[in-house]
Amino acid sequence: MRKMTLLASAAFLALSASAFAQSAVIVTDPAVTSSTTVELPGEVRTYVLRQEVPSVVYDGDIVVGTALPDTVELRTVDGYDGYAYTVVNERRVIVNPQTRAVIQVLE
Repeated sequence: MRKMTLLASAAFLALSASAFAQSAVIVTDPAVTSSTTVELPGEVRTYVLRQEVPSVVYDGDIVVGTALPDTVELRTVDGYDGYAYTVVNERRVIVNPQTRAVIQVLE
């Protein structure tokens, strides 16, 4: 009886763990909002970190989901049309070029 209880408990834990793992969603589409997790291609991050561009001053918080105004110049990422970048307040940011929303702030 004890073996049956242990086996049933182990099966329950295995099933609940797999169900929990399925609740995480990773979106690779750059059209995201602040409530979505984004997995960027490593090449995009590396490219942005290597570029030398001047920083622009922006009044406000630079966080994921913030739409940058048209006055902030965006630069395209070579080979990745769905991503752009800029440096704002000395912080590099990756941006969706269609919506101008910040996808990731690089530290």
